[in-house]
Amino acid sequence: MDDMELRAEADAILAELVGDPGGRARLREDQWQAVAALVRDRRRALVVQRTGWGKSAVYFVATALLRRRGSGPTVIVSPLLALMRNQVEAAARAGIRARTINSANPEEWDTIHEEVERGETDVLLVSPERLNAVDFREHVLPKLAATTGLLVVDEAHCISDWGHDFRPDYRRLRAMLAELAPGVPVLATTATANARVTADVAEQLGTGAGEALVLRGPLERESLRLGVVRLPDAPRRLAWLAEHLDELPGSGIVYALTVAAAEEATAFLRQRGFRVASYTGRTENADRLQAETDLLENRVKALVATSALGMGFDKPDLGFVVHLGSPSSPIAYYQQVGRAGRGVEHADVLLLPGKEDEAIWRYFAETAFPPEAQVRQTLAALADAGRPLSAPALEALVDLRRTRLETMLKVLDVDGAVKRVKGGWISTGEQWVYDAERYARVARQRAAEQQAMRDYVGTDRCRMEFLRRQLDDDDAVPCGRCDNCAGPWADASVSEQTLTAAVRELDRPGVEIEPRRMWPTGMPALGIDLKGRIPAGEQCATGRALGRLSDIGWGNRLRPLLAENAPDGPVPDDVLRAAVAVLADWARSPGGWAAAGPDTPARPVGVVAVPSSTRPELVGSLAQGIAAVGRLPFLGSLTYTAPGGPHTTRRSNSAQRLRALSGALTVSGELAGALAADPGPVLLVDDCTDSGWTLAVAARLLRRAGSTQVLPLVLAAAG
Repeated sequence: MDDMELRAEADAILAELVGDPGGRARLREDQWQAVAALVRDRRRALVVQRTGWGKSAVYFVATALLRRRGSGPTVIVSPLLALMRNQVEAAARAGIRARTINSANPEEWDTIHEEVERGETDVLLVSPERLNAVDFREHVLPKLAATTGLLVVDEAHCISDWGHDFRPDYRRLRAMLAELAPGVPVLATTATANARVTADVAEQLGTGAGEALVLRGPLERESLRLGVVRLPDAPRRLAWLAEHLDELPGSGIVYALTVAAAEEATAFLRQRGFRVASYTGRTENADRLQAETDLLENRVKALVATSALGMGFDKPDLGFVVHLGSPSSPIAYYQQVGRAGRGVEHADVLLLPGKEDEAIWRYFAETAFPPEAQVRQTLAALADAGRPLSAPALEALVDLRRTRLETMLKVLDVDGAVKRVKGGWISTGEQWVYDAERYARVARQRAAEQQAMRDYVGTDRCRMEFLRRQLDDDDAVPCGRCDNCAGPWADASVSEQTLTAAVRELDRPGVEIEPRRMWPTGMPALGIDLKGRIPAGEQCATGRALGRLSDIGWGNRLRPLLAENAPDGPVPDDVLRAAVAVLADWARSPGGWAAAGPDTPARPVGVVAVPSSTRPELVGSLAQGIAAVGRLPFLGSLTYTAPGGPHTTRRSNSAQRLRALSGALTVSGELAGALAADPGPVLLVDDCTDSGWTLAVAARLLRRAGSTQVLPLVLAAAG
């Protein structure tokens, strides 16, 4: 078959894929170039093209052509659950049978594996996390590598630790690439890679310039109109959104930097009469599906989302993207705003930066690769164990939080130092070198990206050109549409009425704090006889905090007060009033001690403070102030058994935090006597809760001393 016949067949498949009964759809020349490289030449290709260029059309058309010529199924590795669902539906239109294996459908995995083996599946979409699952890696992956007709690596920038969304699981692809049969084509795609990331991805995927086609196109998005609206505080940003959301075209996405901020914005917009839905890492899968469907069908004005929505949403007529707060990378920002305007002539993109943005950047930056000492400690623990250790078991031996520990283990696995097996992780005994220079370079790059984001907010030059140059687009020129090219187009005004409502919403204090109910795994190995479920008679109750440090309401007010370098001092009057308001709402809530009913707990008999080595005056004045307003006796504080209190690394894991607290707190004789004399519920007051273990240990001691219930009240929850 010559090129003309092959292209005609490819165009016919495209017409089916896009639902064009007239058959007028045609692959563009650059898309055809990629398809021909895969199908005719069986080459490897790296495609770096803007969002909406049509990367999925390339691999679906190539799949259909290859399958007709006897090739095995296409395997698409993608981190995007939402996009997977979109693509399964799109493939069906062209008669392509697609299935997906990811965390949302474990009950279907066995059936899907059987369908692939019987040749009934044309496309298998796999999440990168599956590549490192023991059963999949050992039993399914070798079969896939032997039978795959086309391997597609979607969002390939995730393989690069220079990229803004590095995922260690992606590096497992190198093993699959090595096992592919000769002549199996490979397609790597991304819309968000600068020249450095492109080179890194090409090298790691074995798609170097000498053997692969690299298609890198201009990143102009002619439909997008970019702008920045600077407002002095969070209430004004929320009020602006409520007043101007209806002015934005169609339906769209409002991005927030944290889950708490997304939930706050959703609640306020609903109060103002908008149909919006929250979409975050906390959103249940069924609710995510419903939210995606509602936005696709324009039943909501917007999804208020964190980066959990990120790359994984395909709605060609998305009319706007608004950011409540700046992402830490202009590349990440370009990727997120690229969801808009793919199938419409005009879409609005607005950034509303906040004072809290950089504090949030610093918080997430703490997930960088751990120092060498902690890595060596982990390797030594695995070597000494002589058996597989799970991540929870390792937490008792290494002071790293679960997410950071698991990410580190995945990197070590790819580097060959550890291996994931049934039951956990083992050491391979292979020599491993800590690449300090590489990690330092990545850290410097992150800092440079943050500075670039500051520069984007402050630039008086074209915003689209700025973003394109961050992605090393040599063709970048002024767009003529953004607020710097064409003049400000977004009105920054906010009415007093809406601002008052936003202030009232963000000033409303009070979030629940769930108690710890299970002891961490591995405590007996540390010589601490705590395991399994915490007895009900030793648990604390569900508590309250004024707010979360990650929210845009009370979080913005509490962060300076609780910062590591903040001076100690009496609790501010407005903070004490807010704590009293939370206490009053708690008392009147269902199950509160002021509510009527046979199961209503008794009123607290007193207030107890958690001792603080860093903010004793703040915590003490807070506890005594609550006691005075509530006309309750202040029973005193728990005491530390050693000067300075327990010493733990900031944000340490549960096992290490509990280890430091074990035996560190005690109930004084005076406090024990007060509890014995009047053994009712007590309010337990502290400044901040992070892991929840200080409250859990303190509650256990107080309940053993005679308290019938412990009710935690803190200023801030760290999560």
